[in-house]
Amino acid sequence: MRLRLMVISSTFVLAACVPRAGTDYPVTSKAAAAAQSNPQIVAEQDLVVEPPSWSAANVVRNARQVSASVYTVQAGDSLLSIANKTGAGATAIAQANNLTPPFVIRPGTRMQIPGGLYHRVGAGETGIAIARAYRLVWANIVALNALKPPYILQVGQNLLLPSNANMVKASRALTPEARAAAFYINIDDIVTGGSPAGTASVLPATAVNFVGRFAWPLRGNVIGKFGPQGGGRVNDGLNIAGQNGDAVRAAAPGVVVYSGNEIGVFGGLVLIDHGAGWITAYGHLSRLDVAQGARVLVGQEIGGVGETGYVSQPQLHFQVRKNRQAVNPLSYLEPPNG
Repeated sequence: MRLRLMVISSTFVLAACVPRAGTDYPVTSKAAAAAQSNPQIVAEQDLVVEPPSWSAANVVRNARQVSASVYTVQAGDSLLSIANKTGAGATAIAQANNLTPPFVIRPGTRMQIPGGLYHRVGAGETGIAIARAYRLVWANIVALNALKPPYILQVGQNLLLPSNANMVKASRALTPEARAAAFYINIDDIVTGGSPAGTASVLPATAVNFVGRFAWPLRGNVIGKFGPQGGGRVNDGLNIAGQNGDAVRAAAPGVVVYSGNEIGVFGGLVLIDHGAGWITAYGHLSRLDVAQGARVLVGQEIGGVGETGYVSQPQLHFQVRKNRQAVNPLSYLEPPNG
C-alpha cells in the first residue's frame, strides 16, 4: 500500500510496523467531567464525536465543462451572479480579469470567463469529500481556487477542478468503496477541507497573539526525531515513547479542530488550533478525551498513549505546524524541566 508519507506528516514508519485496523474512539467521561468543571471548555452535550462528513457519497458529482468566453456585464450584476450565470468560479473570474476586493464591476464591461471543469458545491459538502469524489488531491484544488483561511466553502460556489477530465470520468465508474480505497488524506487536508459548506457557525475564535511556545505533551524518551530519516523517509514531528494509556496533554491553550482516526498512519489523532497560524497534532492515541470544538487549556488531558496507526510500540507522535508547514517541535518546546 502506498502511503504518500513524504507528503503527509510522519514518514518515520519503523521496519517492524504493521498496519492496524481503524477503530472508532468515543469521547470518554473524562471529557465530560472536564467540561463540567471548567467553564472554558464546551458543555458536555457538545462533546459528541460524529463521523467526519468526508464520504464521497455526500457529494453530488455535478462537475461540468465550461467553455472560455467573454461576458458583458449587465446592470445589477455582481461577481457572484456572473459566476452563477456562466458556471465558472467567482475566484477564477476575478483572477482572469485582475479584479481585487471589493470586486467593483461596471455595466458594459467585457469580462473574460475562464474555461475549465467546475464543481458546484452542495450543502454539507466538505473539500475532502469533493476531492475524494473526483479522485483528486484537495491541496491542488485549494491552490487552484486560491482558497484562504478559514477555508469554508459556500453552498453554490463553483470550484475549479484540476483539468484531468479522464480521471473525473473514471471516478464516475468506480464504486464508493473503490474511490475511498484510492484516496488519502493528511493533516493539511483536515485543516483546510474538513468544514462542511453551509455551516452556520465556525469553531470558537483562537488567540491571534499566540507566540508559539509549547509545553511537552508527554514526558518520555524521544524515539523519532524531526526531519529526514534516510531512505527517502521524513518525520514531520517527534515520536515520544510512553506506556499504553499514559496521559497526553495539550501543549498550549486552543480549540480542538479534529478528533478522530481518519488518517490510518496516525490512528487516534487530535489537532488543536492555537491561533496565529499555530496547530499541534497528537497521533497514535489509544483514546480521545476531547471532541471537535472543545476549548482546551495547556496541560489538559486530551487522550492516552497508544499503538494505533502504523507503529509497533506505545508512543505519541507530536507535530507543531505553523501556517500549514511542519516545523521542528524542539525549537518551540519549553525546556523539559521548565
